[in-house]
Amino acid sequence: MTMPALFLSHGAPPLVDDERWVAELERLAGELPRPKQILIVSAHWEAAPLTIGATDSRVPLTYDFWGFPDRFYETTYDSPGAPDLADRIARLMPVGEEVHHDAERRLDHGAYVPLTVMYPDADVPVLQVSMPTLDPQRLLKLGQRLTELRDEGVLIIGSGFTTHGLPYLDDPSPTATPPSWSVDFDQWAHERFAAGDVDGLLDFAHRAPGMPYAHPRTEHFAPLFVTLGASTTIDAVPDEPIDGFWMGLAKRSIVVS
Repeated sequence: MTMPALFLSHGAPPLVDDERWVAELERLAGELPRPKQILIVSAHWEAAPLTIGATDSRVPLTYDFWGFPDRFYETTYDSPGAPDLADRIARLMPVGEEVHHDAERRLDHGAYVPLTVMYPDADVPVLQVSMPTLDPQRLLKLGQRLTELRDEGVLIIGSGFTTHGLPYLDDPSPTATPPSWSVDFDQWAHERFAAGDVDGLLDFAHRAPGMPYAHPRTEHFAPLFVTLGASTTIDAVPDEPIDGFWMGLAKRSIVVS
């Protein structure tokens, strides 16, 4: 069965305490076909060239955050590794293009936080790969190279955040009123998704209202382009099963066929 591809606004670890987000993500997972494996690209791992993460589930998670309660550093997610998927991805890259392997780099919070909600039994093999660039066009091409994995039962997930202007938040509480730059960017993204306007999304840094406040750095929007590239039809209109705001940030997420 052909799997869809997802772009998820993953949030910081405390997002698992948000009942609405958890319910939305659980519902989304329940509506998806069961994946044989999961391939995830997170905003929190940039490494060039493309780097394939650990395939040994005994490697500890990457707790790449600071200042949270101890319980968030005690989270485990012992999903099986996916060494065959790692080999498959390496073969899908263009001849002559270097691919690295990092046997010590396991899932970061952009990967495991949503997975603890979607697949809490940790019984689906998971592999994380790096973002080798923040360039939208190059990430779109990366997603296109990965598309055929969907026919093999692989769920491809780009994990970021639709807005991520942390330096510009006046009120960082979970129920804060979202600032205008977050609302405006989110509405623009929704309209671009509804129109299947990939060209507009690719040029978000110049066209989207709310910039650069919505993304002072673009790493949290960048995983979207791997997801869009993995679509079977590049201008397909995605489903948008999750929207709204958390801590003033837009958590809009999409599913592409």
